[in-house]
Amino acid sequence: MSRTPRAACLALALVPFVAWFAGCAPDPVPKGMLKVGMVTDVGGLGDRSFNDSAYAGLQRAKRDLHVWTTVLQSRSAADYAVNMGVLANKEYDEIFAIGFLMAKDVTDVSERYPSRHFGIIDAVVDEPNVTSVTFKEEEGSFLAGALAAMTTKTKTIAFLGGIDIPLLRKFEAGFTAGAREVDPNVKVLVKYVGSFEDVASGKELAGVLYDQGADIVYVAAGKAGLGAIDQAKARSGAYVIGVDSNQDALAPGKILTSMVKRVDVGVFRVAQEAVLHKRYLRHLVLGLKEGGVGLTDFRYTRSVVTPDKIATLNRLKAAIIAGKIVVPSTREGLASFTRVPL
Repeated sequence: MSRTPRAACLALALVPFVAWFAGCAPDPVPKGMLKVGMVTDVGGLGDRSFNDSAYAGLQRAKRDLHVWTTVLQSRSAADYAVNMGVLANKEYDEIFAIGFLMAKDVTDVSERYPSRHFGIIDAVVDEPNVTSVTFKEEEGSFLAGALAAMTTKTKTIAFLGGIDIPLLRKFEAGFTAGAREVDPNVKVLVKYVGSFEDVASGKELAGVLYDQGADIVYVAAGKAGLGAIDQAKARSGAYVIGVDSNQDALAPGKILTSMVKRVDVGVFRVAQEAVLHKRYLRHLVLGLKEGGVGLTDFRYTRSVVTPDKIATLNRLKAAIIAGKIVVPSTREGLASFTRVPL
């Protein structure tokens, strides 16, 4: 911890986090130790989803790679470039930007600090000192959709996204395709919150989807998804499929599974390259084959997710990895998707 007097740190707690970092800096980093920093998006730590998954990767890097780590949390989009600049000025070797919304800021800051290396999650930034980490979210979502179609009793399921953008449409397209692979007649409802942080709206819109007949809602909405989980708790026969992190324990028995997006793996892989002084990958893509996406182990829903359903999911997963099923990642691709008999 900082050697700054406790009273001074408490006073600085009232000002923005960047000032806190500058005024209450941690103890000097041991000589020769690699410094890895992270800038969260506005959802921040504690979202039990995207940012928390990234933080888990940072913690693993600290533990297994013996690097010095720190996190700066962004309260608004205006903090992104500022926070990255703070870490660059403090000579952090690897600086992670967690989220596609930081793409422009990463471009600008990486150009200003060519001797630093940056990693961005969920966006592609074409700069020589940036590694872009993206995922085949559609592949994991395909399995989620297949499970939902096998489990629904109303023959109506739903997708609830955060913001209607190409990244989230990968989740939507994959989920819908997976459901249709299992049952071409299943109805898939789609709504977007318009935010990754509005928990109240997430709860309200999930309620609308349940009222429209859906009994399973796949939620890819960041922190807003916590509202949908809360909505499901109060409804008999209603399930949620979580996203990004393993959210199953947030509502045991009500979360059918979670489509885990291993942001932690992406963060760790890039940090590992930094430690080993390898030539950095410019673009790291993680799908089912690479263990970058997938479903959880159904710990709390084994009574519903039966062995025959798990066997079907395993066959679908193998077919995707083998290239027999090409999962659509856009609405246009979904429109032309045809089932593949296994």
